[in-house]
Amino acid sequence: MISSASTAGAAVWGQMQQQQAQRSAEQAEQRARSLRAEAQNAQGEADQAQARARDLNVRSDQAQNDASSAKRNTVALASLNEVQQGLGEMRTQIGKVVSDLSSGVYSASGTSGSAGVSESQGSAGALIDVTA
Repeated sequence: MISSASTAGAAVWGQMQQQQAQRSAEQAEQRARSLRAEAQNAQGEADQAQARARDLNVRSDQAQNDASSAKRNTVALASLNEVQQGLGEMRTQIGKVVSDLSSGVYSASGTSGSAGVSESQGSAGALIDVTA
């Protein structure tokens, strides 16, 4: 009787161990599925972060190009302002000469009271110095 009780006990013990192993295997599979889902989420977030990084790089390059263009435009505008200022000064000088000519400051003989006007040898016109 002891051997049948012992055999029955061993069978129950074996069945308990098998159930415990089955539970452990199911828990390990559940943990593996959970970790796989977590890894897929992390990979998706990483992919999105890379896409954002690429977009930011493109936008950064465009902003740098815009800044370079603005700097070139600033230099060009400064040069244009200098040219306009020079042209304004020339207009003023030409206007003064025209005004002086109209008011008779310069004589037909090529002499004047204050401006440097001289008649060149053998020419019919007068040379007018317009330097300030």
